[in-house]
Amino acid sequence: MKSFAATLLGIDSGSVLMFSDFQNGGPMWTGEGEREARRHVRFSAAFAEAPTVILGLSLWDMDRRTNLRADLTAETVLSDGFDIVFRTWGDTRVARIRVDWTALGPRFDPEMWTL
Repeated sequence: MKSFAATLLGIDSGSVLMFSDFQNGGPMWTGEGEREARRHVRFSAAFAEAPTVILGLSLWDMDRRTNLRADLTAETVLSDGFDIVFRTWGDTRVARIRVDWTALGPRFDPEMWTL
């Protein structure tokens, strides 16, 4: 559990189209084995420390003739941004993925100051 000492809670959110590989024959659609797509997200304003990031698939377009395998994670979470990482493997064919994200964490309080 995270506890926040700051009096201000910041919430930022967004949506990222990770890829659309069926349009151009990209590796998620035509490849096999381990594959990865990574996108960097910058927050609209920096948090006081690394926030908690929640991810969700908001678009999942996959080939029904292959096994559905997906791993979605937030990596390198810092106060100013993070990386969304989507991975698949085996014979899975992914046409496109969109990820929605929400970050929650302490914000700097302009009323607080230190000596």
